[in-house]
Amino acid sequence: MRFSKTLITGLVMLAGVNAFAQKKAEKFEKLEIEMFPKAKEGYKQVYIQLPVAKNESDLKVEFFVGAEKMLDCNKHFLMGELKTQDLQGWGYNYYEVESKGETGGTLMACPDQKLTKKFVTLKPETVGYNSKLPMVFYVPKDLEVRYRVLRPDTKMKKAVQR
Repeated sequence: MRFSKTLITGLVMLAGVNAFAQKKAEKFEKLEIEMFPKAKEGYKQVYIQLPVAKNESDLKVEFFVGAEKMLDCNKHFLMGELKTQDLQGWGYNYYEVESKGETGGTLMACPDQKLTKKFVTLKPETVGYNSKLPMVFYVPKDLEVRYRVLRPDTKMKKAVQR
């Protein structure tokens, strides 16, 4: 009986510490985001907060800025520009996207003229993994940011020599 009370007390305390740590992390995260400028008219601020990972120096993040559109069989891309900006006085970067949402693409003949929903993007960017800082983006309201974490292959391979 005594063991049960101790176990239950320990679990309740652990849950309380976990909730406190989570609130502290949320508060810290809000502070980090609030130091960035507000989004200008017609834009929105979005961010990626990466989780802490082992060997972060081995990881990369590839991000894509784009929109889902109904497109034909051609290869399409979003027209626009991604600029890296410096957060004055802090030494952090953020990204600004200039795009009207227009697409370009190849001009192949599509025999069936069938349209399918595709995520069309600007040229993807790859950056180092850093869980300590959020990745902040300012994008037009009709665009979104997606990302994936790139992990190294466990075994290094050798190039073939001719």
